Amino acid sequence: MAAATKKTAAKVAAKKAPAKTAATRVAAKRPALKKTAPKQAGRPVGTSSNAMDASQRIDRKIASLGDWRGERLAQLRRLIHEVDPQVVEEWKWMGTPVWSHDGMYALANPHKDKVKLTFFHGAKLDDPAKLFNAGLDGGKWRAIDFREGDKLDTRALKALLRAAIAYNTTHSVPKSRGSRG
Repeated sequence: MAAATKKTAAKVAAKKAPAKTAATRVAAKRPALKKTAPKQAGRPVGTSSNAMDASQRIDRKIASLGDWRGERLAQLRRLIHEVDPQVVEEWKWMGTPVWSHDGMYALANPHKDKVKLTFFHGAKLDDPAKLFNAGLDGGKWRAIDFREGDKLDTRALKALLRAAIAYNTTHSVPKSRGSRG
């Protein structure tokens, strides 16, 4: 009689417990996830304390190209620094040079057959010289694809860089100065 009582109690408990779904059964079979250490404050994600800084990484990227793409990337970088002496160089997305002033305004990527200079808010910028030749359908970004042998219109490019910096400066969100009661 005790065995019958145990079976009845098990059936009642099974009816009260939620039914196991396929997802629950699969999740139960998965190995436990590896616990990760919490991120350290004050250090950008993806960098270590002995990592090269962004400028050094960009230098290394230019040197590693060893062809016209490295020369063009170096030329674009020089122009950016001429236009914006306070520019902040960053290294993002596993190998992309980014330039910021009150927020990111440009990035450059060497590709097999071109060097692409992308403007984050390019759709908002005037481009009287019609330098933008890529990403024209996007609502935010615009880019210039430089191919081997293309002539660089430095005057027009500097004007576009200045416009990008001005856009960031006028549209940046001021940093909080604390709450006022």
